[in-house]
Formats: sequence, C-alpha cells, structure tokens
Amino acid sequence: MEINFLAIFVAALIPLVLGFVWYNQKVFGAAWMRATGLTMDDAKGMNMGMVFLLSFIFAFLIGFEMNVLAVHDAFVQGALYYETKGTMQVEPGSEAAVWLDQYMTKYAASNHSFPHGMFHGVAAGLLLVFPIIATNALYERRGWKYILIVAGYWIISLGLMGGLIAVWR
Repeated sequence: MEINFLAIFVAALIPLVLGFVWYNQKVFGAAWMRATGLTMDDAKGMNMGMVFLLSFIFAFLIGFEMNVLAVHDAFVQGALYYETKGTMQVEPGSEAAVWLDQYMTKYAASNHSFPHGMFHGVAAGLLLVFPIIATNALYERRGWKYILIVAGYWIISLGLMGGLIAVWR
C-alpha cells in the first residue's frame, strides 16, 4: 500500500483549521460552550499547546485510516498478498497481473479523485462518527444541538481529509 505521509500530514491540519473556524464564538463556539456547560474561564485554564499537539497527533492517525478508506489501493494490495502467497510478486501474464493492470488502468484513477475521497470521508462521518458521538452524548445527557455541532464538524473534517488524501497520490 502506498502511503503519502505528506498528504496525511497536511490532511491532519484540516481538523485544526476547520475547528478554528467552526468553534469560533461567532460560528458554533458559543452554542457549543452552552451545550457542554463550559465557560471561557474553563478554556483559559487549559494547556492549549498540549491540546493542539494531541489533536494533531490524533488527526494524523485518522489520516492513516482515511488513506485506506478513501483510496482503496490497500484492498487491492491485500488481495494481491493472498493471490501471490505473500510475495507480492505478480507473475507476468498471470490472472493476477491482468487483474492488477485492469484495476490500475481502468479504476484506480476514479479512486484518486477529491469527490471520491470526500464521499468516503463523509460516509465514515455519518455511519461511524455520528453514531459514536450521539451514543456518548445520550449517556452524557447532552442535547441534539451538541450532537449536531460536534458530528457536523467531524463529518466535514473527514470529508475534506478523505478528499485531500485521495487526490494527493
């Protein structure tokens, strides 16, 4: 599987930049703070350097998963692994070689587009992240406003990350 570390690094900046806008007091920040019960004084007591560093590290880890979800080349590599009995050496003219050539010439390019990556990022947000956030929020007794603000942020972040990673091959 091909991993573009620079693309993942840049994609990991997306949640930080989007969060700067999304959680601004004039956008969703004030509503989010009310929904969480936090105040500006609570925010002032945080070690923001550590928060941003850990947020970036976590986003970098998410970028690795987005690389798998948004591009699909990992699935092709996985199939080749089993077909070649772990050698990853495709014999010229074999069924695996024909299949790989067909994938690379006909289908790979469509997996390496921004809309394709964004689709998979948004799908992961809606089908995985949203239910996780909503379930936690139910137990934490948070309202739908909180759920929609936080889930919306992650759905858009994952969509943009997936799009960037898919197109930056």
